[in-house]
Amino acid sequence: HSTQPGWLDTARPQRARRAVPALHDSVLNRTPAGRWGTPEDFAGIAVFLAAPASDYVTGAAITVDGGYSVQG
Repeated sequence: HSTQPGWLDTARPQRARRAVPALHDSVLNRTPAGRWGTPEDFAGIAVFLAAPASDYVTGAAITVDGGYSVQG
C-alpha cells in the first residue's frame, strides 16, 4: 500500500514558503480543500489500510492531497 501526500504544513515546506513567498498562494489556489495538509489528514487512510476493509487492496496509490492532483 502507498499514499501520495500533497503539500503538507510541516517544517520543510514552511522553510520553502519563507524562501519562496509565492509558494503559499500557489498551493492554496490549486488545492480545492483550500488549505495545506496536516499529518492528521493521513489518519483516515491509515485506519483504512490497517483494517480488514482494505484486505483486497494491493498495489494501489492512494492520493492524499486535498484535491491538488485533480487540478492538472
